[in-house]
Amino acid sequence: MDTSYEVNASFEGAQSVREAELKLMALRASGIMTGRDGHSLTATLDEAVVDRAVQVIRESGGTAGIHSLS
Repeated sequence: MDTSYEVNASFEGAQSVREAELKLMALRASGIMTGRDGHSLTATLDEAVVDRAVQVIRESGGTAGIHSLS
């Protein structure tokens, strides 16, 4: 069974959040929620895609914090 992780990401602008959100959906992230501020998001990821998700967030101009849900 894969471990699940939660990623919290922050961005400079709302467009970057949307770009990252779409890419995370392609990685099959679940529970993607955009922050009220419009400059952050939270998503749940399988262990197999965590590294790629962090790369996607960075490419979109964001920073990411990750912690295990297990």
